[in-house]
Amino acid sequence: MESTGPSLDDCLKLLRGQRDEQKLAGLLLAAKFCQGGDTASVLKVYEAVGARFLQRLLMTGMGKGASGVKSGEEQDAFLRLSITLLAALCRVPDIASSEEMNSQIPHVAEITSTSSDPFIVEECYEFLLLVAAASENGLVKFYESGVMDMLAPHISTLTDGSRSLEFAMQLLQLVVNRLSDDLLNDENLRGMLAMVTSVARQFAVLQNIHKFDALHMLTTLLSSNYVPLHEALRSISTDIWASQIRIGISEILQNRVVSTEKLQALLLADLMMSILGVNWLLEHTRVHHNQEPMPVDKFLLLVLESSRVEVAVLLNELAYLKYEASRSSSDAAGTIFQKQRSLAILFSLMEKIIKLMSTVSGAKDPSVKESTLTKMILGLNETIDLVLDFLQDSKDHGQIKGDDLLAAVRIIGSYLAEAPTACKEKTRDLLGYLLSIEGEEESSPFYSVCFLLPMLCQLTMEIDGCKALVSVGGHKMIVECLVNMVGRNGKMVNISDRVLLACDTILNLLLKRKELEVWIEGSQFVNLLHALIFWTENCKDPSVVMMASSMCSLVFDLTSEESLLNQWNFDQSSFEKLSHLIVRSLNQGEISEDFKEQSDLHQIIIAAYCDWAERFPFVRNAVEN
Repeated sequence: MESTGPSLDDCLKLLRGQRDEQKLAGLLLAAKFCQGGDTASVLKVYEAVGARFLQRLLMTGMGKGASGVKSGEEQDAFLRLSITLLAALCRVPDIASSEEMNSQIPHVAEITSTSSDPFIVEECYEFLLLVAAASENGLVKFYESGVMDMLAPHISTLTDGSRSLEFAMQLLQLVVNRLSDDLLNDENLRGMLAMVTSVARQFAVLQNIHKFDALHMLTTLLSSNYVPLHEALRSISTDIWASQIRIGISEILQNRVVSTEKLQALLLADLMMSILGVNWLLEHTRVHHNQEPMPVDKFLLLVLESSRVEVAVLLNELAYLKYEASRSSSDAAGTIFQKQRSLAILFSLMEKIIKLMSTVSGAKDPSVKESTLTKMILGLNETIDLVLDFLQDSKDHGQIKGDDLLAAVRIIGSYLAEAPTACKEKTRDLLGYLLSIEGEEESSPFYSVCFLLPMLCQLTMEIDGCKALVSVGGHKMIVECLVNMVGRNGKMVNISDRVLLACDTILNLLLKRKELEVWIEGSQFVNLLHALIFWTENCKDPSVVMMASSMCSLVFDLTSEESLLNQWNFDQSSFEKLSHLIVRSLNQGEISEDFKEQSDLHQIIIAAYCDWAERFPFVRNAVEN
């Protein structure tokens, strides 16, 4: 049978011709051979036409250096031909991964961002996707040369359901998943910022599987620790992108989706509050004329209730996996770790909501209804009760170490500081255990004590709370915690608020020392006295001097100079330094303009001094002199 058209050989002869007219004729034929999926034929076509001619053809189509192009129609034809051919050739991975194709990425991105021809746009996105998927070098190219600056805003304009959007979303996934520390720099900041705002829009408007792709991309981008990105997001003049994320989260949480996707949506809410502040939950910005945002109260309850449901499920699953299920399975440890990580994220989100509630309830014009706050408190009470049950189960199984246990202690401390009467009986029954919990990498329960300090400070304002704490030795653990924070080997973490809470809690206990004399004695505070010396020795802050001197004065009232000198680690030099501290604080009124703020502490020091002065002759002489 005779051939009905030109053969591949005919096409290749034209492509190898010396004149551009021959090559162009060959390219028109080549399109047929490149569409058939015959890899060998495509490679022959690419070898025959050459990368240099393809570059010239593309530049001609873009209007950059095209000689002899007489009209816009002619230029458009060259552009269509070059883009179609590039996309067809790159369906072969060996071609798509070549350096010649990687070098075309910025040019094709520019065409994509400026073209109004849907056909060209679709072919461009297919080319970009194929090149990005073919090699690491191609993928990294999208972080260079401002490529994403051009692409990201354009992606926001693509029609839902179009092939262009399909290609674009796949491309974004590849680019975002490649994000790593080596790409987090100022040169790529604009591109990352453009990706966030672009994906946020798709997250709000898409109603298909790509909505979840957008969700995962946003959590990846926002969970990076790249501070300049967070600062840039906070400085954007419009908050539309943040409102679009709010819309996307509400749609996912309202619908029946698998638990893993709801967890991702809640993680995204936690990230948004970390970056923009807890008040992000209270925004009510209308983004689209036909899309009414969810009312503030409803959205707030939706996020909290979704978190509560997931926490209840995870606590139950963790308890089963840790204490009842067979541990022989090789992936049991990995499953437990993943659930612990999810639980920590949910607790972090709930802690931010607790902080928000505290702020809102104390405002003159609260932005949340009283009935909503009541529902939130009731819900949180139920969840904290479940968390305490989880910890009781852990105690019954002899477990005191675990990051999930530590996260549970943290959420309890945060909430009960705001609602001290909630779950009162269970909390006091578990108080000693709560103070003994350690993180996986800890050798002593430092962080559990730190996390409970807001609650303990509230608890020790009443004598019953003080008795509950000292009866389990909690006062000694708080003293050790404060020593670890301000002593010679103080922990290098930002815990100034925790230091203040620890000091206030110890003061609360010492002020009730006469009612607690069965449990507390001066020898338990010797290490604290040494820490106070180190903390204040070179300190110029009058508030620190007054706080330290107050604690020192109250500790002195539990003992005597003779008893302290009998301690193996206490000597005359220590007395000299503590005497100097007492004298500094008593003279504070003369040297501090802020004395009125510390007048209560000054009165504590004077009153305590009058009680113990006869028992501390060395200190008394220093004061009198």
